[in-house]
Amino acid sequence: MIALKSLVVYKNRPALVTSCTDDKLIISVPSQEYKVREKDVEFLHPGPVADINALGDMVVAGDDAVRGAWELLQGSAVPLKELSELVWGDFSAESAWGAYLLLKDGLYFSGDIGAISARPAEEVEAEEKKRAEKQQDAQDRGAFLDRLKARKPDLPSDGRFLQDVEALAYGKTEKSRTLKDIGLSETPEDAHRLLLETGFWTPFVNPHPVRFGLSLYSAKIPLDPPPEEERVDLCHLAAYAVDNAWSADPDDAVSLEGPDVQNRLTLWVHVADPAASLLPGSPAEREARNRGATFYLPEGVYRMIAEEALPLYALGLSDRSPALSFKMVLNENLSIVEAEVFRSWVRVTRLTYEEADLLASSDEKSPHGEVMARLFALGERNLKRRMASGAISIDLPEVHITVRDEKIAIEPVKSCKSADMVRECMLLAGEGAAFWAGRGPQQRISGKILPFPYVTQEIGELPEEPLPGLAGSWQLRRSMRPRSLSAKPGLHQGLGLDAYTQVTSPLRRYTDLLAHQQIRAVLRGEDPLDEDELLRRLMAGEAAAQASVQAERASRAYWTAVYLADKIGSQWEAVVLDRKGPKTAVIIPALALETLISIKDDPEPNDPVTLTLLSVRVPWAEAVFQAY
Repeated sequence: MIALKSLVVYKNRPALVTSCTDDKLIISVPSQEYKVREKDVEFLHPGPVADINALGDMVVAGDDAVRGAWELLQGSAVPLKELSELVWGDFSAESAWGAYLLLKDGLYFSGDIGAISARPAEEVEAEEKKRAEKQQDAQDRGAFLDRLKARKPDLPSDGRFLQDVEALAYGKTEKSRTLKDIGLSETPEDAHRLLLETGFWTPFVNPHPVRFGLSLYSAKIPLDPPPEEERVDLCHLAAYAVDNAWSADPDDAVSLEGPDVQNRLTLWVHVADPAASLLPGSPAEREARNRGATFYLPEGVYRMIAEEALPLYALGLSDRSPALSFKMVLNENLSIVEAEVFRSWVRVTRLTYEEADLLASSDEKSPHGEVMARLFALGERNLKRRMASGAISIDLPEVHITVRDEKIAIEPVKSCKSADMVRECMLLAGEGAAFWAGRGPQQRISGKILPFPYVTQEIGELPEEPLPGLAGSWQLRRSMRPRSLSAKPGLHQGLGLDAYTQVTSPLRRYTDLLAHQQIRAVLRGEDPLDEDELLRRLMAGEAAAQASVQAERASRAYWTAVYLADKIGSQWEAVVLDRKGPKTAVIIPALALETLISIKDDPEPNDPVTLTLLSVRVPWAEAVFQAY
């Protein structure tokens, strides 16, 4: 049994035995007492030790004495008592504790208190080097923290100390030792602010895509050229791919025939056909599914399908293009009475929205202009049809943001009739595809309903009398509920359609590509994906696409803040949307920016108001305005 007033070690701390029972020891450590079992402590010295507090935390020995003992003990092992005597010349409670600390320090000695050995010279040398480097690093870090607090780091050499800050700014970790050491909150925004203040980052580093786990490169797995297969030659149809001037991946085009003797129109929507070689379950298909959508940022485009596929499958980039063509026969009310889908060849003319508007409005109608004018009329009629069925029309300002060579441009998107026409034709294609999927050849052959990626939406509670103008569109948008995806058809109340799907962007959206794969399986006479597998892929692709949507939204807000950062004091024309308590919701059309401001007056919805930019917090993508 350990005697009273003996020196023991408890949890690496010196302790004094103050009382003993048959199975327990009462020990005293500085400022505390514990009742422990004998096996919970290590015996160091029989004492007597009068006061454990007098022992101190450290017993210092001369380096020469320690190294001398280390040299003498090479190749042998001794108990703690002999090490104490070799280093200090005696065996006291103080020297016993000092010997124990030498053992735990681990530089010169290893083992346990019963058998302490001298470490080999090469190990000691390596450890000394390691400790010297660590000490130097600590000194370097201390000097760095001083520079950092003054926001004057020595770059680029101090960059190694900022790696944890950068990781937090990118959302790769939730902690930063550096931010903690200088007393800042460990948040991505505070990390971003510090990187900007120190010059380690410029404002042209956008962290949001990485925060959402997105890749800043396009898909890598190449697609094969279209396989040899039977296609209907539709090159005789005048087909137009109408899009923004900056679009580089045209994936839909429209043609119009009729009216026939029954006064029916035939609308063709030709769609890029990457599903011809991008097969279900293939590596390229899985890559597209994991991305969910092409990722559009002001600073670049990162595609869902490899760039090399565009010349093969995008419409109008060659003399003729492979397509999946959707044929909708429309009655006088523009209801779809027939719908078919064909693998096709098409010859496509590419137009910008502005070019299409000019063609349709020209007094001297060319053949292209005449077709365009008829398409415009079709679009207008289809919008009226949908509105009569309860569709919601929301018209809020849009802008196009580009970032090139550390320059930001924000340009309002012009309202073009051709954009409205294209939208209505694409909606008819989605309606037609849903019509076909519910009544197509697979049912006539097998009697089974084709599992298909349908889009549905419910409308929330609408205002009894929606306001006009921007305020009214803002009201309606707030009433909309999120869309839902399903393998079965359902109402899309927001569009005023009984059944709807999306099939016109297979180069840009995975759900459209999935729809094409189901269609192609039917056209080939093969088994399409069953409902469970379709839903599994649909949900995976949609989850990835939502991350892209969130990152795009955050990135647009970020670049708007960077754009405004050097424009403090500038004035902007805004429109009042709504009163929200003490704040007023407004929109700045030139920026498509919605914000809350304080206005002393009591403005009405749609009232104009001039704002002055007071401040911008770039990491938070926040701009503060004041009513002029």
